[in-house]
Amino acid sequence: MKNRLHKWLIDLAVLAVTTAEVILTAITEPSPNTGVGVVAVLVLVLRHRWPLPVFLVTLPAVAIVDVFIPAVVALYSVSVRYRNWWLLGGCGLALMVGLFFPLPAPGEEVSVSGLVLEGIDSLMTAGGPILLGRFLHTRRELALRLAEVKEAREYERQLDAQVILTKERNQLAREMHDVVSHQVSLIAVQAGVVTVSTADPAVREAVEHIRTLSVNTLDELRHMVNLLRASGTPESELSPQPTLAELRRLIDNSGIDTQLVGTAPAGIEAPMQRAIYRTIQEALTNVRKHAPGAKATVEFRRDDSDLTVTVTNTAPTRPALALPSAQHGLVGLRERAALLDGRFHAGSTPDGGYQLRLRLPLT
Repeated sequence: MKNRLHKWLIDLAVLAVTTAEVILTAITEPSPNTGVGVVAVLVLVLRHRWPLPVFLVTLPAVAIVDVFIPAVVALYSVSVRYRNWWLLGGCGLALMVGLFFPLPAPGEEVSVSGLVLEGIDSLMTAGGPILLGRFLHTRRELALRLAEVKEAREYERQLDAQVILTKERNQLAREMHDVVSHQVSLIAVQAGVVTVSTADPAVREAVEHIRTLSVNTLDELRHMVNLLRASGTPESELSPQPTLAELRRLIDNSGIDTQLVGTAPAGIEAPMQRAIYRTIQEALTNVRKHAPGAKATVEFRRDDSDLTVTVTNTAPTRPALALPSAQHGLVGLRERAALLDGRFHAGSTPDGGYQLRLRLPLT
């Protein structure tokens, strides 16, 4: 709300300044073409949506009634929207030509120094809004890049913390398995020996109860060890591993313009579903980090024996900052594919994009 109010105040200030210029010009230099300047002022309300057409509409006011502030404002809006320097140079040249009008009357003395000064003044008037607009546009892109760098660093920090947590869980699982399960197993064995060797029904019942508790404890301990060895995520510790049923939610929450082509065959095993899910997840993460503004396509293709999953992204539309990466994600995907007797390939495409391809046998 605060930003919107700030924008409205700037628009009102621009309209006030341009209106004042038209009024002062009409008073000091009366002309029947004052309406051209009024049109140039009114059309400025559309400069955020259609900056280039608005700039073209304001040019006649510069040449006919010497009202140039609306054209300067419109040229600034054009430089904020577009980065094509040929377009910006053409617009700046058009404004410079308009500032030279009206031409001197025939026979009127024209000095070279006057023409030079007029050219310098026109160049500065046309170049100022272009440079200012490009500067603000670059600053805005830099702020966006810095935000993406912070997000990427936070993501890497979470991954590092998850690796440490996984190592600690595995170490704890080994300790539980080696120490606790060994002791509980001895209790169960000794209880079984006592059950066979004693003739007292009360003692036999009590020892059998101890043996039953020991066996149940071993089952629960085995379940806890499996949970500790599971690679959870910071958001959902010890949660079930993802399946392809969650693929649509992954794509929708990725923040990337992604197209899904085809579907995976029904009934494929859980390890294959996890491998496919993690491959697509890693691919979309890499697009967000290294190809800002790119579009992605996730394609499933099946033949007689194999299922191929391809994730392809276009070239980035915004500059991407070089982020440190050890390629651990791609190494993990290759390992997953190898465990399933599949093949994994990652590489650049001829159009400047990138492609990840996972090929898994269905049998």
